[in-house]
Amino acid sequence: MSNSSESALSVGRSLLYLIVAGIAWGTAGAAASLIFRISDMGPLTLSFWRCVGGLVLLLGALALRSRRRERAAGRSRGRRAGASLGRGAAGEPRGRRTARILGTGIGLTVFQSAYFAAVEATGLAVGTVVTLGAGPVLIAVGARLTMGERLGRGGVTAVAGALAGLCVLVLGGGTAEVRPLGVVLAVVSAAGYAAITLLTRWLGRSGGTTDALATTTWAFAIGAVGLLPAALAEGLVPHTGAPGAVLLLIGYVAAVPTALAYALYFAGAAVVRAATVSVIMLLEPVSAAAIAVSVLGERLTAAVVLGTLLLLAAVTGLAFAEARTAAAERRRVAVAV
Repeated sequence: MSNSSESALSVGRSLLYLIVAGIAWGTAGAAASLIFRISDMGPLTLSFWRCVGGLVLLLGALALRSRRRERAAGRSRGRRAGASLGRGAAGEPRGRRTARILGTGIGLTVFQSAYFAAVEATGLAVGTVVTLGAGPVLIAVGARLTMGERLGRGGVTAVAGALAGLCVLVLGGGTAEVRPLGVVLAVVSAAGYAAITLLTRWLGRSGGTTDALATTTWAFAIGAVGLLPAALAEGLVPHTGAPGAVLLLIGYVAAVPTALAYALYFAGAAVVRAATVSVIMLLEPVSAAAIAVSVLGERLTAAVVLGTLLLLAAVTGLAFAEARTAAAERRRVAVAV
């Protein structure tokens, strides 16, 4: 999901945006781990409050963008140029926009809810690595099955490496460090992320522009509504001896790894090649693992380290395979012209 309106950014600034977004996303699970330690808040409730907080902040960002566009375009054309949740980007049919919004909302809800549940079940390091390692692999396989995209030798090798990494984590991690339920939840989270990406890629084949900021805002609104019943069942207000700390951590999750990180990611991903984006986003599991060990006191066994390296190598291999495929396609187009 990328926002073509941000293409005026320089490559250097776009890379910086992606680096900050990757590191920020890596802190979301750490904040969730701390919340689970000092309160009885459940993962679905935390995901609900993340959606609500992100929605409020993104609505503010849309309002600011609308005012900037009005000043740039003049009062006479401001209303037509301003962003609106009720209208999609120019050139996108209503049916396709509805499918994009609903699909993104459901996928985002599954992605972050299952991720928080995985962190609660098996820890920050393993939950994040499995989610971020399995995501690109599921995207590659899904693109092959649904859109006929070829994996190639490098893609097949990367998928095999990722599966080997998951097996090492599950079978060799030990019940104290790696819990199978947590790994399953992390894979479910990765499936939600993959579904969003595949839907966006499939819809993008028919052309037309999209408004990533408005789509993401709608997605958080859908997530908040969908998660409300589950959050009520878990308890909207947690029992805790440190309510100030819980409130501060929830605010952090909504502001930094949600509203800020998504905005930076969409802006940077519109300029930088997809393969480069995939490699930079490895900062998320790396930063999460570093926080898990240094701050949360989690142990990384030899099996966990080996499984992590296999997963990260698989994602890197997929990124380079994509880069080679894109370069070959550009050469074919140049020869044809």
